[in-house]
Amino acid sequence: MTSTDTVAPIRRALISVSDKTGVADFARALAEDHGVEILSTGGTARMLREAGVTVTDVSSHTGAPEIMDGRVKTLHPKIHGGILGRRGTDDAVMAEQEIAPIDLVVVNLYPFEQTIAKPDTDRATAIETIDIGGPAMLRAAAKNHADVTLVVDGADYAAVLDDLAQHGGARETTRRRLAAKGFAHTAGYDRAIAAYLAGEDASPGNAQADALPARYAPVYTKRTDLRYGENPHQRAALYADGRHTEASLVDAKVVQGKPLSYNNLADADAALSCVKAFDQAPACVIVKHANPCGVAVAPDLTSAYRRAFATDPVSSFGGILAFNAELGADTAEAIVSNQFAEVILAPAITEDALAVFSKKKNLRVLITGPWRKSDKGGLVVKPIAGGLLVQDDDDQLLDRSQLKAVTKTEPTGEQLQDLLFAWRVAKYVKSNAIVYARDGATVGVGAGQMSRVDSARIARQKAADAGLEVAGSVMASDAFFPFRDGIDTAAEAGVAAVIQPGGSIRDDEVIAAADEAGIAMLFTGMRHFRH
Repeated sequence: MTSTDTVAPIRRALISVSDKTGVADFARALAEDHGVEILSTGGTARMLREAGVTVTDVSSHTGAPEIMDGRVKTLHPKIHGGILGRRGTDDAVMAEQEIAPIDLVVVNLYPFEQTIAKPDTDRATAIETIDIGGPAMLRAAAKNHADVTLVVDGADYAAVLDDLAQHGGARETTRRRLAAKGFAHTAGYDRAIAAYLAGEDASPGNAQADALPARYAPVYTKRTDLRYGENPHQRAALYADGRHTEASLVDAKVVQGKPLSYNNLADADAALSCVKAFDQAPACVIVKHANPCGVAVAPDLTSAYRRAFATDPVSSFGGILAFNAELGADTAEAIVSNQFAEVILAPAITEDALAVFSKKKNLRVLITGPWRKSDKGGLVVKPIAGGLLVQDDDDQLLDRSQLKAVTKTEPTGEQLQDLLFAWRVAKYVKSNAIVYARDGATVGVGAGQMSRVDSARIARQKAADAGLEVAGSVMASDAFFPFRDGIDTAAEAGVAAVIQPGGSIRDDEVIAAADEAGIAMLFTGMRHFRH
């Protein structure tokens, strides 16, 4: 401890928590080992007494009973004066008003986010779960951390007890750290309430929903530090959004392998997002550097995997493999006998498959749990210098009623199925995106080029390198073709049908190029840029 790291004594503690994990042992240690007087309220007081801890009810301490079914119990000068009183400055007025100092505040708030996450929670129940007294005490203690110690997280009980044992009170560094944690806690709590009341999760088009509020203040909780970021010289950590309820990597169960890196998580998120788009048949998505390099649907996962891998065996090496159904031993054997992979993820994995994967000790294996068809991405945030870009997630999928045939030749039924498949894949490929597909599998993928024609050429070259035939396949483009050269490139490759948004000032020229080549072309009226 440095000479400037002052110690604040703890003689009296107020404990009122909704998460009671470990609090009885903490309170007992405070009282029995350090002689701390314990004040408490309601359910916390009952629980502590049942655990054998001597407790003084807040109502006895203040001389004022709890009223309004507990809505008002700690909003009293003897509580807030005891917390906010400056030692050495306000001692006289505290003595005059018979206000005893409260040196430790242990508070965590009503579980608002957990309550509204339940599908059967009505608005009245949600409103009653908004904590008032808790945040007030928490903020008071954090403000007065020069004299008062605040604990909002049970993980910090040990640090406070260590300070008491070693220094006879809480060190300034401990108090300052816990105060910052307290204000972050209330910031996140208030943001969740504001988002709920503003209807942040309401569907687009709801005039009453303020989906993009005037003040956007996301609050995330650190789950773990990562070894480094995209590169070894960059620090990184994984944070969780407490309101997020869909299947995600943040809550996925890592059943084996090395810790996930920043790049692993980014690529695995891209793979999971893409594979969620397929729910009609077993599907496999292989991602490398945030782009799908192979995607396929098939009657079973093993076939889907083999067809996805065949698109680009070179890029698939060291890739992220995502599946949309329970992964069994046959698929696991097909993977480990065929390639090196960084991450495997699926909603469920059989014990036999896990036994197969266990032969590859460094392979990361994740179980996400099932995802719902209604899973939505919510808001997407992109930092820029000086601020953030915030938008709705691109969660719109296409149905046949939106398609417009614009050429003399119309696609066959089989081609239509492949066009819809290719369109779904293209949504997850970095712009400019071109996807060739046939029979429910990618044939070639061109991603992230400055020119759409270059993407088309790269996709064609990828197919050739993999020994796959582009002729007779279909092509999807994430945005319109500004010139006919993209269609001319497709014609040279033998593409039979194209799906694209349309909307170029040269659409007539592009349609004419397709008609000249006998290519069927559909307009979607929707684009899927992915930067």
